[in-house]
Amino acid sequence: MPAHRDEWEQRLLEDPDLLGDMAFAIGRPFHVMYPERVGRNIDGFRAVFEQAGVDGAIFYGKKANKAACVVRACADHGAGVDVASVSELVAALANGVRGEDLVVTGPAKSPELLWLATRHGALIAVDEPGELDRLVELGSAVRVLLRVLPPGSDSRFGMTPAELDAAVNRADLGPIMLEGFSFHLSGYDPIPRSELAAALVDRCLAARARGHRARTISIGGGFAVDYVGVEAWQGFLAAAGPGRFHAGKSFDTYYPYHCDTPGPVMLAAVLDHAQLARRLRENGIRLAIEPGRALLDRAGSTVLRVQGVKIRTAQGHPYQLLTVDGTSLSLSEQWFDSEYLPDPVLWPTRPGAGTPACVGAATCLESDMLSWRRIPLPRAATIGDLLVYPNTAGYQMDSNESAFHGLPIPPKVVLRSTPDGRMRWRLDTGPL
Repeated sequence: MPAHRDEWEQRLLEDPDLLGDMAFAIGRPFHVMYPERVGRNIDGFRAVFEQAGVDGAIFYGKKANKAACVVRACADHGAGVDVASVSELVAALANGVRGEDLVVTGPAKSPELLWLATRHGALIAVDEPGELDRLVELGSAVRVLLRVLPPGSDSRFGMTPAELDAAVNRADLGPIMLEGFSFHLSGYDPIPRSELAAALVDRCLAARARGHRARTISIGGGFAVDYVGVEAWQGFLAAAGPGRFHAGKSFDTYYPYHCDTPGPVMLAAVLDHAQLARRLRENGIRLAIEPGRALLDRAGSTVLRVQGVKIRTAQGHPYQLLTVDGTSLSLSEQWFDSEYLPDPVLWPTRPGAGTPACVGAATCLESDMLSWRRIPLPRAATIGDLLVYPNTAGYQMDSNESAFHGLPIPPKVVLRSTPDGRMRWRLDTGPL
């Protein structure tokens, strides 16, 4: 399943020296980040808001990737950041995002996080009524969203209708500034998001009648990414089964690696349904979104070196069992007992016969496989080759990484295009 590839990735793979020089200099697995693509992704969402005539706010879900260059791209392109810890908040400020452009999410926030967020004028998504009391004790005016438990959901996040009513009553007493409401939904269906947002318009109007500003509804993240073409995805699903994987491995679910309505297209569908865009315009309500993966689409790759090769046989057909110098913790779909399916690229390009291969990690764990699936490589891999896993910036690199076995955590490399057409790189050494 070859991944969709941007021009910057193609240039990196085709350059006879650049990728090899990076690997030589770093000497261990690493991630490549291309922040210019993050800026284009932000601009794509903003264009949808503008076309619909809707006041929109974009907050990057920072948990999707810790790289400092991503937050800097957000600052440069007018996006805010969604943070859930003191460390994330400090890193956002250090990379140029103003406090008023932060939204603080998560349950049962620490006193230190609430204090710092209040000091910088951040918007705070309140998860339960008692959090309002803790904010009042800080003695400063504070901007809040009330997080809604979606109807029929058993999520541990958000407030029931009765809890929302109690929270609004508490906000009436000040110094709470009720800015609106927020929610998060699982899955990638735009319709439930649109319908719940439309219902919250009425809650905003009711809060306004009580003197609150109530001009923002946040629908959270969950904007899908289109990793591979439809034919490749459908072909995989039709033939998926233990016979395609090392040791007869099987998985119950996969991320939807092909999506007809990814990112900004999904946002347009949200705004189109239930006349949501019209209702937002007529009532002067801003729609906020908190995408993580979708702002990182095609903005990074993960590079590992082959350091071992074995031959195994399945159903009478040989395949390579490769060992690389990293772990599956850099491909975090394994976190969900699933498989990261876009094909890695074998570098450098050389002639040879097509050879299937699975990819294991340099650890003592039988289960530590980066790719259980037998990937159709264009030639047999050899020790010293590089495997470049594409489009890993969103939730793959660094979500689960640890120094297991004492192996160092892969660093991030920032790649940029220069005005004279060159590509230059440096380590992402800014605040995390």
